Amino acid sequence: MNTSIRPGAPATAAALLHEPSVLLLLTGTLIGLNFPLGKIGGEAGVSPMLWALLISTGASLTLLPVLLARRELAWPSLRVMRYTACSALISFIAPNLLLFSAIPHAGAGYTGLMFALSPVCTVLLAGLCRLKTPGRTGLLGVALGLAGAAIVSLTRGASADAPALGWLLAPLLIPMALAAGNVYRTLHWPRGASPNTLAFWGQAFSSGVLLLLLWLTHGTLPIAELLPAGGAALMQILVAGITFPVSYRLQKLGGPVLLSQIGYVAAAVGLVVTTVFLGERYAPATWVGAGVIALGIGVTIVAQRGERRGGSARRT
Repeated sequence: MNTSIRPGAPATAAALLHEPSVLLLLTGTLIGLNFPLGKIGGEAGVSPMLWALLISTGASLTLLPVLLARRELAWPSLRVMRYTACSALISFIAPNLLLFSAIPHAGAGYTGLMFALSPVCTVLLAGLCRLKTPGRTGLLGVALGLAGAAIVSLTRGASADAPALGWLLAPLLIPMALAAGNVYRTLHWPRGASPNTLAFWGQAFSSGVLLLLLWLTHGTLPIAELLPAGGAALMQILVAGITFPVSYRLQKLGGPVLLSQIGYVAAAVGLVVTTVFLGERYAPATWVGAGVIALGIGVTIVAQRGERRGGSARRT
């Protein structure tokens, strides 16, 4: 069924939430807010693991009444359990632990820019999995994206307040994990499962894993750490509760490559918000690198659209 909005048709809220481009902008913006919120939490002394737990628990608690009201809550099948466990480890736990660990050292804006590389990594991995094969223009976009990331990393590393090399390199693992998660969720999406159900069980599993890790490393659950960042913590719960349902809907309607493009939206939102509201400052060359990343992603998008049009023409 075609759920896109017809020209001239009234754009209701329900219709907009079935439009992949709207979901792309909404999801990217929500994820971009994680960077400044995570920085506020880190500066208040909240551990990265506890902040990641706040996100997963907030998302689960927000989705629970929705599933109960719709009578969609049921014990997951083995296939759904396997899917949610793998996707949670790859797409949420690993990237968020890296994200919130690196932000206090490398800055929220810089770390957020690494999300802009997830489309490039996803295109490459999708091609290897025969979901998509980039042509010459797509490869040019890949090269530009990597060049921009190199410029950002080098200029950040050359600044007077540069972090240790390890904290500059660690965020590069984030887009690789996100790309693997994007492709995995597309290849193994359980038949008949709704986005809300998969989002709920995925975040419930993440909560369990993070609770166990916190208990093993701290011997307790350090909830008191959240008190100095109470306002940001509440905002983070709200953002998380909205993010995961729309991101899973985007995954189902748009596929892995379109989903991965939330990376450049999130990076732009994160860089602007942290610069305007949190006072982070970056050298002009860093902004040039960010522009090169944006150019590379733009070329990649143009290549993808051209390939889709070419495929449609061949089928007709």
